[in-house]
Formats: sequence, C-alpha cells, structure tokens
Amino acid sequence: MDVFVARSGGLAGIRLTWHVRVDEQPDAADWFVLIEEIPWDDVPDAPAEPDRFTWDIRCEPAEPTAGSPKTDAPRADAPRADAPQTGGQTGDASTADAPHTDAPQTPPQAAAEVTLAERQLTGPWRELVDRVRQTTEPQREAPRAPRAR
Repeated sequence: MDVFVARSGGLAGIRLTWHVRVDEQPDAADWFVLIEEIPWDDVPDAPAEPDRFTWDIRCEPAEPTAGSPKTDAPRADAPRADAPQTGGQTGDASTADAPHTDAPQTPPQAAAEVTLAERQLTGPWRELVDRVRQTTEPQREAPRAPRAR
C-alpha cells in the first residue's frame, strides 16, 4: 500500500508532497489499522478558507509482484469461493480467512482519495498525515501558475 499526502495553498502556495510505502514499514499492521479507521466516505464539513492549507490524501494498493503472497489473497469484501462448502475441506483457503486479527495485515484493495481543508484535518485524518510526515521527507514543488482570465 502506498500513502500519498500533499499540502498546498497557504500564502506562498508552495506544494509539499510525502509518500510512504506502508508494506516497507516495520509497523505495517498499525498503518493498515489506521487506514481502515479513516472514514473515507464521511468527510467533515468545513467551508473553504482562502490562504489556508489544503490536504490531499490518497491511499493506493501496492502493485502485486510475482510470487508475492498477497497476489493470491482474496479481497476482504469479495465472496469466498469456498464459502458454500461447509464440510470436508481444510486447505489453505480456510486458514487464510480464519481470525479477524489478520485483517489489519491485509491492505485495503481499493484506492481511496480525499481533499480536506486545514480545519477538516482532525481525528484519524490528522493521525495519518502526522504519521506520514514523521516517516518521510517532503518533496517541494513550485507554486502553480495563476490561471489566465
């Protein structure tokens, strides 16, 4: 899973971006728990404010690699092929989905993206942004050119 955070706006208009590969972090399971707690479909209301920062947050599933154990793992929200079969089979498929404690180690399968005003950056949103900023150095981008009128 890749997490991208970008901060734009402010008086100078300088855009800073951060990128973290969650799978490479020593505490990847904690990252997945935090990402799953974020209410991607329930963005807090706040009016736009001029000269304030805007935060773009995006989480994308990692590209599967050949031989990776995650390439064959079923999506958490996908119906299991072995679900209708109730007896007899005890193979790898039944142990892959066994306890719910494995869920934090399985990254979300769909990309999620949101843009927040500075005042909206609270709770798990703020925790994720702070964690990303503490983990990696920002990349600076020049301010974007003003639009032609």
